[in-house]
Formats: sequence, structure tokens, C-alpha cells
Amino acid sequence: MPQTSSDHVTEARRAAVARLVPLQALLTDLGSVFTAAGHRLALVGGPVRDALLGRDSPDLDFTTDARPEETVRLLREWGDAHWDIGKAFGTIGARKGDHVVEVTTYRADVYREDSRKPEVAFGDTLEADLLRRDFTVNAMALELPAMTFVDPYGGLDDLAARTLRTPGAPEVSFGDDPLRMMRGARFAAQLGFTVAPEAVAAMTAMAERISIVSAERIRVELEKLLLAPDPRPGLELLVSSGLAERVLPELPALKLEIDEHHRHKDVYEHSLIVLEQAIALEDGPDGPVPGPDLVLRLAAILHDIGKPATRRFEPGGGVSFHHHEMEGAKLTTRRMKALRFDKETTQQVARLVQLHLRFHGYGDGAWTDSAVRRYVTDAGPLLDRLHKLTRSDCTTRNKRKAARLAAAYDDLELRIAQLRGQEELDAVRPDLDGNQIMQILGIPAGPEVGRAWKFLKELRLDRGQVGADEAQAELVAWWAREQAADDPSGATSAPSGGETTPSA
Repeated sequence: MPQTSSDHVTEARRAAVARLVPLQALLTDLGSVFTAAGHRLALVGGPVRDALLGRDSPDLDFTTDARPEETVRLLREWGDAHWDIGKAFGTIGARKGDHVVEVTTYRADVYREDSRKPEVAFGDTLEADLLRRDFTVNAMALELPAMTFVDPYGGLDDLAARTLRTPGAPEVSFGDDPLRMMRGARFAAQLGFTVAPEAVAAMTAMAERISIVSAERIRVELEKLLLAPDPRPGLELLVSSGLAERVLPELPALKLEIDEHHRHKDVYEHSLIVLEQAIALEDGPDGPVPGPDLVLRLAAILHDIGKPATRRFEPGGGVSFHHHEMEGAKLTTRRMKALRFDKETTQQVARLVQLHLRFHGYGDGAWTDSAVRRYVTDAGPLLDRLHKLTRSDCTTRNKRKAARLAAAYDDLELRIAQLRGQEELDAVRPDLDGNQIMQILGIPAGPEVGRAWKFLKELRLDRGQVGADEAQAELVAWWAREQAADDPSGATSAPSGGETTPSA
């Protein structure tokens, strides 16, 4: 006998409540505080959705008909601490024991045509508040303290169908808050859901509307998408809808290019595969690159964005992308700055993009000690990420070639481990420091000391640890050559600072 709608709702409520059992005392207590004051309170959005999916939610979001001033009063009496930094938007936060909650007054926000910020309007009913939510799967609530399941827009059915549909007309929903279009792509990546056709059509028609949203809010959604278990569906939706043209134009631009190996449909497809392979190589919580790793994932999806600007058609029908890694690093920096990424993350991602071809530059020959030292030094703290990015960049279908590249990189990592056992590779420094340089050459602090230090650093990279005596001899010889080049008359003076000066 088929389930009735009532049976369906009852079972859903039971499943959600069972998942929320560890929080039931807290939910009942907080709900009772608001109802005793004559107000309604409901757990809403992500926590309800995740409970129905059998997932834990990091957030505890509530909605109420109480205005912010009243919410402040109630939470002050109930919690151990409270804060009202979001009061202008109707949101008040509180902590009780180990739990942090946010309670927001019923809302009905809208964006005006020329505004980057929503105009806050408080509502009067739970149903109206749920209508303004982004998708029906986030428009379900549990009214407290009775734990009454509220689902006026069919979120439960959409959850079962793994579909993202807006509670009202998508054109109205996305017009009220254009960032919801990016949230659709993010949830497709996070939850593995499909965005409803009418919502995709609205996203495509209204893509230009995303330009009124601040770069900071767009960046947050993009980060969440990239850190999802499977970012690919979300990125594909951004590109197919035209949203990527406004927020990450370098990505769809790759669809115009042909990969230099002629083994992939285009560089866009290659980049998505590299991202998937990089994610597969992320380590567990105790590994050198614990996933999800934003820097590695950004570098994977952006590593080839310099190709459109560097493409050249060669005689014989070939295609080249010379120095696309340098161009890509510049474009990466520019785009990440525009999206308001922090300076450190921007520098790390751009550096990985710049270095992603370094391994291939050494060819198939055996790596010299000097080459290994330079590879490790140039990568610095990004070495483990560079290992994973370089391995991920192999997407050839030629099994023999893939095996050869993997073996070559295995050999490189072995060489790095061997040299690390002999030298301090992670902090390669000259055999002489600045004070010793000044004493040996008899010069004061200044640019010449920096030049001398750089010479000794190159010597260290080329020949390894040579010891203080040999380093001094090489330094004196270099200094004599430098002075001779600066003074063609040959009237150079010998170093005067050291007690003993080896002859050049």
C-alpha cells in the first residue's frame, strides 16, 4: 500500500528528530524561551536539510517572528554570551555551553537594480520567510519546541529527487538575491544535486545580474564550491550558464583552446580532469597536503589559464603555448586580487601555476644534484603541493607515456629524499653569512653584500655544501672578477677584511 503524504511527512520528521537527538535538550530549551515570550522559533535551512540527509551540520540557524531587540533580550537571559554584530540584518548570535546559535528575524530581503547589498525587510510569517530562501531543500523548518515539521514548498520531495528548485519563481528568487545563482552551483558540488531546468534557464538569462554582488561574497561561494567533494558539476554549471564569464572568465576561455598533446577535447576539459586528479591525491588529516586543500585546487583549475594568450600555430600544424606558465601566474594574481583573496593564498596559487611546468623542463635525462636543489628551493614550502599538481597534470591516454612520466617523477622524489638525507634542502643557505662576507671582502653593509650572498647561494645550489674555506676562495675570486669588470684600468684592490685571503 503506497505511503500517504501524511505518512511521508511523519517519517521525515522522525528521521530529522532522530538525527538531532544530541541537540534535543538545547532545541527544546531555546524554543520554550521564545514561546513563553509569545513568539515562534524554528530551526531552519541547512541544519534541517542535513538532518534529513543523515549528515551533521556545523550550523544551528533559527528564524523567529521576534524583532531583533526582543531576540537580544531573550538570548541575553538564555545564553552564556551573546552578540549583535548582525543586528542590522536581523541576526543575533549566542553561545550556551559548547553550542553557538544564530537567530534571525523573519526576512524578505531584495536587491535593488543598482545596489550591491540587499535591503533588509522583516517579515511576519514563517511561510513567507521560507519563500525567500534560495532552494526548497533549504526552505524546510522544525518549529520548536514541539519539533513540528514545516515544508510548504515541497522541499522534502525535492530532497528525495536530489533536485535544486526555488520555492517561488526562479526569476524572482535570483532577482532578489543574485548570489543564489552561485549557491545553486555550489550545492550541486556539495550535495551532488541537479539544478532544475527552469532554474538553470533563469541563471543563464540573468547571469549578468551577478555583477551587482560584491567580490567578497562571490569569493566565499567559489571557495565553498571548490572545497566540495566534487567541484566539477558546480564549475560546469557556472560555465554553461554564463556566470563564469562574470566571476572567473579565465575558465570558460579555456574552451577555445586545444591542448598541446592533442589528446583532450580542449584545455578546459583537461583542467577539470587535473582538478579531479589533484583532489584524489590530497592526503588524510595527518598528511603533508590534507584535503580539501584550497591552494592545490585553485592551482589545478587555473594552471593553464595562460594558454589563450600564448597560443601559437607552428609550421606543420602544431600548436605551442610557450611560457604560458608565466602568463598564467600573472593572470592568476590579477583574478584572485579581483576576487579579494588574501595575499598569502594568492601568492601561493600563482607560484604553483608558475612552477607547474618546471619538472618537464628538465627533460628525460637524469636529474643532477644542482637541478634537484633548485627545484626544492624554488618550490619552498609549496613542494608537496607541487608534487601533486605536477602528477595531476598528466592526463594523457597514452598508457606508456603516462607510466614513463610517473616513473620519472618517482625518481625525482627519490632523489629529493636522498639529498635531504645529506643536506638541509628545505633551507638552502650559503656556506658564509653576511657578516663573514663583509669581513672577508672588507666592505660595509650594502647592495654589494647582497650580490655576494646571491653568488654564494648559486654556488651552494650548483655544488652543494662546499665548506667555509672553499666558499671563501670562490668568493674572493668572484669579487676580483667583479672589480675588474667595474674598473677596466685593472686598478683593483685585494680584500682586506680577512686574516688570510686565498689567492684567486
